[in-house]
Amino acid sequence: MSAEDPAAPESAITIVLADDHRVVRAGLRMLLDAEPDMQVVSEAGDISLTERRVVAYHPRVLVLDVNMPEGSSIAAIPRILKSAPSTRIVVLTMQTDSQLARDALRAGATGFVLKEAAEDELIQAVRYAAQGRTYLNPELGARLAAEGPGAAGPPDDLSARELEVLRLIALGHTNSEIAGQLFLSVRTVESHRAHIQQKTQRGSRAELVAYAREHDLV
Repeated sequence: MSAEDPAAPESAITIVLADDHRVVRAGLRMLLDAEPDMQVVSEAGDISLTERRVVAYHPRVLVLDVNMPEGSSIAAIPRILKSAPSTRIVVLTMQTDSQLARDALRAGATGFVLKEAAEDELIQAVRYAAQGRTYLNPELGARLAAEGPGAAGPPDDLSARELEVLRLIALGHTNSEIAGQLFLSVRTVESHRAHIQQKTQRGSRAELVAYAREHDLV
């Protein structure tokens, strides 16, 4: 298979890989192309080429390394999303900095995966991204959920527990996953979620995610 392969099946999750290390890209390509529902259609080794590849191929998912020639990729995320709004971005990095994860999500990334993580974590993140769901490395997700909100904070009188639930919703967790992490029953999580929706006047998951990002909760 060539480095540029636009003839992906219509049902496949098309992917552009962006990493400045050719060997890393080769390994990632083998991993992702081995999945029956995924196909890497193009690769890039720097930010400028990444932006051009996304415009050319409009992939469903961009797997984006943080550090490449020309600096951090985080600043390029809004530009990429403006040129290809249907593309979802999964950030891939060796850095375990929770602030970097927060910055990536705030910029518009849908996923944040550590390079040291298991291979199936990247595959799951790509599938989540293709579905419009957020995926965050579990350790970083727990750390972000435990941290306080940004300086602005929410203006809608959310309780501390509601903030925890909202952050986990915004990080892509289901009600049952939130219940497990916070040692609550699913019914209690559902009750908190209903209160959050009422207080914030946001009904859908997408609206709650947007609200959390607006108020620096993730």
